[in-house]
Amino acid sequence: MTSWSSRSWRDKPIQQQPEYPSVDVLKQTEQQLKSYPPLVFAEESRRLQQHLAAVCQGKGFLLQGGDCAESFQDFNAPKIRDTFKVMLQMAVVLTFAGNCPVTKVARMAGQYAKPRSSNEEVVNGVSLPTYRGDIINGLDFNAEARVPDPARMLTAYHHSAATLNLLRAFAQGGLADLHKVHKWNMNFVSTNPLKDKYMKVAEQIQESLRFMEVLGINAQSHPTIHETELFTSHEALLLPYEEALTRVDTLTGLPYDCSAHMLWIGERTRQLDHAHIEFFRGIHNPIGVKIGPGMTPDELMKLLDVLNPGNVAGRLTLITRMGSDALAEKLPALIRRVQREGRQVVWSSDPMHGNTVKAESGLKTRNFDAIIRELKQFFAVHQAENSYAGGIHLEMTGQDVTECTGGAYRISEADLAKRYHTQCDPRLNADQVLELAFLVSETLSEARNGRG
Repeated sequence: MTSWSSRSWRDKPIQQQPEYPSVDVLKQTEQQLKSYPPLVFAEESRRLQQHLAAVCQGKGFLLQGGDCAESFQDFNAPKIRDTFKVMLQMAVVLTFAGNCPVTKVARMAGQYAKPRSSNEEVVNGVSLPTYRGDIINGLDFNAEARVPDPARMLTAYHHSAATLNLLRAFAQGGLADLHKVHKWNMNFVSTNPLKDKYMKVAEQIQESLRFMEVLGINAQSHPTIHETELFTSHEALLLPYEEALTRVDTLTGLPYDCSAHMLWIGERTRQLDHAHIEFFRGIHNPIGVKIGPGMTPDELMKLLDVLNPGNVAGRLTLITRMGSDALAEKLPALIRRVQREGRQVVWSSDPMHGNTVKAESGLKTRNFDAIIRELKQFFAVHQAENSYAGGIHLEMTGQDVTECTGGAYRISEADLAKRYHTQCDPRLNADQVLELAFLVSETLSEARNGRG
């Protein structure tokens, strides 16, 4: 293995990067970013890795979720608050069902770049460069907006800093109080068309909270009732930005990418001899890798050798994104190989990307039933292989959008255009994501009881 530096990725082939019109302006922007304070601290990333090490051992669960792609235009406090709230609501249900701590990692405060399947987008016969996320270019379909602009990295940094500041305030300022979160869940259940299905779990949680109150376990005596811990993550796609925010930790002397607590590599950029793997192998954050149906056991072992040669628990999360039609066939061989070689990984399921389809209107969508089907297959396969299904990874929002079909409110393809606001891929809305939490809670409970 060759020596590593934060810029050694520049000597490797690279995918999914923009072509900036001015190299000099790009370099100036990078230098400016390097002078900025870190967005997160290395000690926070180490704490997240400790939580994920517990998940590796079956003593916790990972909930990772948030926007497909954050938007400069939609950057506002209510949107951040609503996604924060719905993640807490999910976490309460999953904590109770799994009888284990849930580590919450948001796709927020940095999820501004998106990989794309084509370099060009054609609308009404007009071809323009593809939109690659607000950190790179603009969504508007005109030539000026689609020119990659390095200054957008500075905007992304400042938006991420403000988002982090607000999330920390929410987490410590009372919005995370368990009683408030449960009240929100009771409101969700009481108005849901399938409320009879979810009411039992909701009432059991309510009884548990009452019991704790009787014992004197409340917000005044135990801060954990009143506060929570939330980490941030994004796909580290735009490497000039990630390099500029990489710092050497003064306590350990090790490099950390301080743009987020956790970073992941996408399915399109995990080539072993390419730039993203090179960059990721040197940073000491917890990292994730998206795993599609084309991954072979041999390729996976090579990936683990490069990204986690010390086999450190909590370092690496494998995020499967195979689709409900392929997972049951493709995943078992990967799990068996990982187990046979004694590799320490967190297994998490992304049931979104493998189930993306195009509606007759041309809008991309995902069906709620397919998402649930892949999640249940994920748990079932791990249980059959005596492995631990340790997490879920969702593209979701706390807003009332109509981007994914199905769910208790029966969103149809005809409904999609009503509130289709995503910058890129379709997201589950607040009702759908809470419904998912209640549906998965029983499966999680059975999986954890099976391990006991």
